[in-house]
Amino acid sequence: MGPTRTLQLARRLITAPTVGPFIALVLTMVFFSLKTDRFFQAQNFSLVLQQVMIVGVLAIGQTLVILTAGIDLSVGTVMALGQVIMTKLAVANGVPVVPALLLGVLTCVGFGVLHGGLVTGVRLPPFIITLGTLNIAFALTHIISNDLTFTGLPKLELFWGRTFSISGTDFTYGVVLMLVLYALAWYGLNQTAWGRHVYATGDNREAARLTGINTNRVLLSVYTLAGLTYGIAAWLLIGRTQVGDPNAGQTTENLDSITAVVLGGTSLFGGRGTVIGTLIGALIVGVFRNGLTLIGVSVIYQYLVTGILVILAVSVDQFLHRRNG
Repeated sequence: MGPTRTLQLARRLITAPTVGPFIALVLTMVFFSLKTDRFFQAQNFSLVLQQVMIVGVLAIGQTLVILTAGIDLSVGTVMALGQVIMTKLAVANGVPVVPALLLGVLTCVGFGVLHGGLVTGVRLPPFIITLGTLNIAFALTHIISNDLTFTGLPKLELFWGRTFSISGTDFTYGVVLMLVLYALAWYGLNQTAWGRHVYATGDNREAARLTGINTNRVLLSVYTLAGLTYGIAAWLLIGRTQVGDPNAGQTTENLDSITAVVLGGTSLFGGRGTVIGTLIGALIVGVFRNGLTLIGVSVIYQYLVTGILVILAVSVDQFLHRRNG
């Protein structure tokens, strides 16, 4: 390989969208490893992955939406509604576990279809639509559950919380599912015509339409798939908490999913970003909170740091957008 070829390869690596987030993740890990010996323990890494698992899956759907220049504020509340339906049907209503799970997932998919239909049909801004459905899903969650927590759940509903051991370190099956979903999302976005249409629609919806892309169909598919990821995350949430809790997932997950996408380098203006960057962004959030907990920093300061990171990431995105525009 000649020096010119090497230089070109080096330039491509440096300018790759995931390089910045990856460097930030590495520096964060180095920092906390210097602050506490417990950080680099294998069991702690397993804990970080378990903590990231749910937000990571939600962030896949959020990435699809943001790539099309939209945003979804309702991800956590829709997930909470899905898991309440799954658990109440199975425990309180005697519905067999498989139909109960399917109905919970389909509820989340239904919200995705609703979002996509309003975006494409009524042309309402995604921010307004999902702000409204955030409140609807929140209310329905508490109405349906009657503010009760459901216990004694069927084993299948708890499956993703089960663990297996690698070299003495326990990992949950839910983490494996999260990684599989990221692999599928990467393939869909990078190796299919659908993925190219998603990027084109987010970059310039009208220009994409004029080239023959059915942008309404693309947007509807994006919001529907996003709803599917929220339904899967609802099942993962049950495995993580081992109960059906109407309050679970309704506090930080809405914003954490956006945080992961933004920290991963996906532009809020649409058309630029990668799902692998989102995974790195989710890990950055997880590592920061885990590391700050290990060194004894109060939870409230963890939110402060996360907020600062989001502002910095969005500022960089705004700068790049103006420079490229």
